[in-house]
Amino acid sequence: MKDRYLKKDIQDCLKTKMAFIGGPRQVGKTTLCLSFLKPPKPTNNSYMNWDDISVKKNIKTGKLANSPIIVFDELHKYKHWRNLVKGFYDKKKEVQKFIVTGSAMLDHYRRGGDSLLGRYRHLRLHPFSAPELKITTQKDLNSLLKLGGFPEPFLNGTEKNWRLWQNERLYRLVNDDIRSLENLREYNSIETLAEVLPEKVGSTLSINSIAEDLEFNFRTIESWIKILEKTYYCFRIMPYGAPKIRAIKKEKKLYLWDWSACKNQGSKLENMLASHLLKYCHHKEDTQGYKMELRFLRDTNRREVDFVVLKDKIPLFAVECKTGEKNLSKNISYFKHRTKIPYFYQVHFGKKDYSPEAGIRVLPFLTLCKVLNLV
Repeated sequence: MKDRYLKKDIQDCLKTKMAFIGGPRQVGKTTLCLSFLKPPKPTNNSYMNWDDISVKKNIKTGKLANSPIIVFDELHKYKHWRNLVKGFYDKKKEVQKFIVTGSAMLDHYRRGGDSLLGRYRHLRLHPFSAPELKITTQKDLNSLLKLGGFPEPFLNGTEKNWRLWQNERLYRLVNDDIRSLENLREYNSIETLAEVLPEKVGSTLSINSIAEDLEFNFRTIESWIKILEKTYYCFRIMPYGAPKIRAIKKEKKLYLWDWSACKNQGSKLENMLASHLLKYCHHKEDTQGYKMELRFLRDTNRREVDFVVLKDKIPLFAVECKTGEKNLSKNISYFKHRTKIPYFYQVHFGKKDYSPEAGIRVLPFLTLCKVLNLV
């Protein structure tokens, strides 16, 4: 297996800080971290998993391997993990480097105090994307669309294993990550909500409608969606309120971290594009320090362009997703002349590539990845 896209960024980070690796369950965080150790998954305490009973005592007593890099996995399950890691780093930073990873709880618990402030950089690992896999053919792109970008189902390559993985992932998300993170009564209902959300991908999300269907109140459904966002099941994007358009302000659009769970082809294509753009934004933010935002354009007359990417609150480009080689969307021309967005792209899964006017380009998905230098 080739190196993941964050490998060099982690190496650069370790020169001056600890690296905290976040991201969804089963996205490959542990495998990535083990790739820094020789041999992979060594037995000399350079890889220290808190779930391993024999390792806990060594961690608490500070018995670390004489290794240039130490990987701590699931350490956030220990109540005093922040102070422990702070002590290791302050005492040994000149001779040892530290990588900390774990489930979605790590991202939550690391915010619980400032004892580690200035000592680490948080990097979010995303599923495979077309650029990371260096995909060049429509056949391989279709496989990525169908099986999703999580390593296990994609590399296995069969629909049967994809279905089994899907069922196991949702069960573990609810019964491991969410149970550890939140004290709730209705775990079965939050799993039901997770099963409903793939039908909502790509459209503005009506919490009231979902609340009525599931027979819970608005605040409960909203809090559950926030939990599912926190545990990397889904993400929402806000509308972009350009000053010269009557933009909607409060409605959000929802997407899944695993686009293969979407119910129809159109929403699956749009979700895969959303995931590629979010990965681009997070990488710029985590490695270069820019404030990146993924948003969408929609006005009160229901004219819409699927995505807008902003850097430090300045729009860089907008992207509209189409399933086929259709004519240029009228909405692109409308918003092009009423916003300060410099570039508009209409992406499709065909072969046509042309520019109908300055600042607008219609192009295939894989070409867009190259043009925008997606990761």
